[in-house]
Amino acid sequence: MKRVKAGIVALSALSMWVPVLSIHAGQVGKGPLKVFILAGQSNMEGHGVIKGRPGQKGTLETLAKDTASAARYKHLVDKDGKWVVRGDVWISYYNTKAKLAIGNSAARNSIGPELAFGWAVGDYLDEQVLLIKFGPGGTSLAGPWRPPSSGGTVGDEYEKMIAGVKRQLEHLKADFPDHDGKGYEIVGFGWHQGWNDGCSANLVAEYEKNMANFIRDVRKDLGVPKMPFVIAGSGFGGWGQRIDRRLGIMKAQAAMEQYDEFKGNVKYVETRGFFRDGDVSPRPIRYHWCCNAESYYLIGEAMGKAMVELLGGPKAPANPTGPSEEK
Repeated sequence: MKRVKAGIVALSALSMWVPVLSIHAGQVGKGPLKVFILAGQSNMEGHGVIKGRPGQKGTLETLAKDTASAARYKHLVDKDGKWVVRGDVWISYYNTKAKLAIGNSAARNSIGPELAFGWAVGDYLDEQVLLIKFGPGGTSLAGPWRPPSSGGTVGDEYEKMIAGVKRQLEHLKADFPDHDGKGYEIVGFGWHQGWNDGCSANLVAEYEKNMANFIRDVRKDLGVPKMPFVIAGSGFGGWGQRIDRRLGIMKAQAAMEQYDEFKGNVKYVETRGFFRDGDVSPRPIRYHWCCNAESYYLIGEAMGKAMVELLGGPKAPANPTGPSEEK
């Protein structure tokens, strides 16, 4: 496997919704299309603001222009100041079927974890990449995402996701004409969720069981027994988070990689160090990471690097595990 930079087009920074330049139809890889599933609730949908007021803190536009942060985001902008589109990484997000771009795969005028995740796995893999994303807001693992093995009524979002993945894979060529026809392989799953379950002590108490069952059931229902699974912690509030229910969700999520059956194929990504509070963010909405584009980018990047490690690539860099490790 190698790093690839082919298949790039550009998107006007002033008109973020319509591609204005097509350079390459997409990377034709050496093997089957690599499929990743990204799921969760509204934080997987993504609310990191792209464009706000001039100089507004925490927007992607400001981050890409500010000399203090521009180096991290330079690959997202071409020499003419236009947003870059990955021609070899695609996104399926409900009715959106497109090349991975800034502004077409999250809430309006927003990015989610898919952006940096797609760049991380796309740079690592030779093959074409498809991200199939589900991010319905206000949904719990105990309810709409409830896996079959947890008993009770199976969650409707769980069923929609399994059916949606299968339906999308049956319509690859119709939705993604650049697919090289070499088939596909489901190779990984990314999960970012936790707010709704963290609103109830009872749901927190069953979260670990539900999370473990979710991993097992997804693998079974999609026919990928050891599918690599990355869980991004529900870290909003950062290191200052003191609510037991919120900390309980993170603890349950982190516990997954300690299960014997999940060792080496499940990774927990610590995200508390990515929290940016309201005074340096577009909006003081903590449950949406204050709509800070940097937070969503860092979450996606860490998830992507963790996934690359599980796929046999370089070991992912360690994320801060406490405020003393923050730069």
